[in-house]
Amino acid sequence: MPDTAAKKAPKRAKKADGPSRLRIRVRAYEHGVLDGAVKQIIDVAARHNAEVVGPVPLPIDIKKYTVNRSTFIDKDSREQFEMRIHKRMIDILNPAPKVIEALTNIDLPSGVNIDVKMM
Repeated sequence: MPDTAAKKAPKRAKKADGPSRLRIRVRAYEHGVLDGAVKQIIDVAARHNAEVVGPVPLPIDIKKYTVNRSTFIDKDSREQFEMRIHKRMIDILNPAPKVIEALTNIDLPSGVNIDVKMM
């Protein structure tokens, strides 16, 4: 019968001092503007020899709004509008401080939202 102490979970490697991954989520209403911003981010990371994973396309958020066409007479006549939010995710593995500094100084077009997480 084997010893039960030997079957414990394996030891995990210790975390490094800096962040091991930089996860960037980019969102915009127009996919063309979004793809241009993602290309700029990847170019900056590649210029500093960072390992880039992505861009990974995430599901599109579609928000639909239904509005009455007429205010008083014809209640059955309605109009629908929708907003599409396109999203991409980029991972930068083992980013150097120069990469993080270069990404904070990048100038992106208006209408592009960025969320950055250090994991």
